[in-house]
Amino acid sequence: MVRTLYKFFGPVLAAGLATGAAAELSDLHLPVIPRTEDEAARIAKITAPTTDFSQPERFEANSAGAATVRVRPTGDAFSQPSANISFERELEFKVGNGLFKKLWVSAPSSTLASDGLGPLYNARSCQRCHLKDGRGHPPESPDDSAVSMLVRVSIPADDSALSEVIEDYIATAPEPTYGGQIQDFGIAGHPAEARIAITYEEHEVELAGGEVVRLRKPALALDNLGYGPLHPETMTSARVAPQMIGLGLLDAIPAADILARADPDDTDGDGISGRPNIVWSDVHDQPMLGRFGVKAGKPSVWEQSAAAFHGDIGISTPLHPTGYGDCTKTQANCRAAPDGNTADHDDAEIGQLGLELVSFYSSNLAVPARRDYDDPQVLRGKQMFYETGCTSCHTPKFVTHRLGGQPEQSFQLIWPYTDMLLHDMGEGLADNRPEARATGREWRTAPLWGIGLTQQVSGHSYFLHDGRARSLMEAILWHGGEADAARDRVVKMPKPDRDALVRFLESL
Repeated sequence: MVRTLYKFFGPVLAAGLATGAAAELSDLHLPVIPRTEDEAARIAKITAPTTDFSQPERFEANSAGAATVRVRPTGDAFSQPSANISFERELEFKVGNGLFKKLWVSAPSSTLASDGLGPLYNARSCQRCHLKDGRGHPPESPDDSAVSMLVRVSIPADDSALSEVIEDYIATAPEPTYGGQIQDFGIAGHPAEARIAITYEEHEVELAGGEVVRLRKPALALDNLGYGPLHPETMTSARVAPQMIGLGLLDAIPAADILARADPDDTDGDGISGRPNIVWSDVHDQPMLGRFGVKAGKPSVWEQSAAAFHGDIGISTPLHPTGYGDCTKTQANCRAAPDGNTADHDDAEIGQLGLELVSFYSSNLAVPARRDYDDPQVLRGKQMFYETGCTSCHTPKFVTHRLGGQPEQSFQLIWPYTDMLLHDMGEGLADNRPEARATGREWRTAPLWGIGLTQQVSGHSYFLHDGRARSLMEAILWHGGEADAARDRVVKMPKPDRDALVRFLESL
């Protein structure tokens, strides 16, 4: 590791991360083509916030630009390839889909291309957590599986090598016995690490006009610990699987455009102080802008995919080559178990090609088109969204990099409604577990595209990082910290305006 001081100095970091973003996108050997001055001027004009809510904006229906797909009226609405994908690349997408759905089995087995599960794991396939490529949910009863929720664990650390490389990096270490997350399943002969249980305490919030909304605060319990007690300083964070659409487009937003919205010291005095998470890239051996995960802890779709194989399924990759997954030194039997690493798969259980195909699939899961975007109530709700201050974090639109060799994500006007930055969301949502530069109160602004199709795709309407909110209004009311003022404006709104705001969100 190059141990150089890496400071956040605004333009200096923007320049460095612009180079880093180019390196990130070259994972699939795709060069970034620099923007011309004329293109930059056009982009600034088209991404400027609107002030006219009497009619839709130009191109607003196509949330993902030319990659946008029509809405299927089924649970497969999030499982379509980019609309602008070629026939040949759609074949690669389908092969990646097959690997995404593959059920892994324990080693050794007669299916050398599918063995290596665990020994400890959360799910047997990517699809088991991201069912229909949609949003997961917390266990709804003592008998309900937590297969689409996982629990991150770590302990405070006095120092980290990355503390000297990334300014404001918060040193943590894996929990000594259980590693980086709790695996609630194990193959034969290997006890699961724990059973994940969630209970709730409810309280009421009264809105203007007498409407009452009940919010539920979750309490996490890890029962039946399989390998002894947790470290006394263990920090936990329960997280449901996020929806998968539009990831390649988020990967293709220029880092400089994201960093331009950062205001860590709130110099403009609007109460919003978004910060970038800067994380270490194991692929490029350098600090990079964090983009993926609820705290923006991973820099690219490729690294996020590799980490999920390693931690969630216990499948090794060229990036994480150990066949025992997240097992710690304390879990000696787990480390000694047979694995599925083979030379045919780059001395891993899924090789470079397989990982790239899964990443390609994940990058090309298409965003469905907007619905009812020209409806008067939706337009009124859009005005409320802007006037309330929601766009201070949920940035409506960006234009992606112009890319050589990747037309699906190249130079697209997209409407993800996220700034990709970290924000302090208050004590109510805090998990009190840091990740890289993100504090225990900070979260990456969640993209909102597709949120109105959650019930259709996932069969539920649970939102936020741990699924505590049972409706969009509950999700809004949990906003705190930097979002206090915006939330309070929603509380004081006349009910017709609140209804319009929700209707706008449902149209995304």
